[in-house]
Amino acid sequence: MAGMSPLFRRAAARSPQDRLVTLIGKPDCHLCDAAQGVVEKVCAELGVPWEVKDINQDPQLHDQYWEQIPVVLVDGAQHTFWRVNEDRLRKALTER
Repeated sequence: MAGMSPLFRRAAARSPQDRLVTLIGKPDCHLCDAAQGVVEKVCAELGVPWEVKDINQDPQLHDQYWEQIPVVLVDGAQHTFWRVNEDRLRKALTER
């Protein structure tokens, strides 16, 4: 792809439907509820699959993220924590 025109490289980029958003949170967390609202909205608009993982049910997630919840991962990489910005998430899912 190195010698390929930028126009063709963009066409080969992943579509939003090929992405995965993971929301890591816990029950009774107002920030987690707010983050879920943003994730639901953006993912529904773009047709992106998403999932929720409960930090209380996974010791590894708890050890890694307990001070940052809610945490949003895009394709397994940390995108943000605490507050989810709708425009920033949309941009992350549509660019690359």
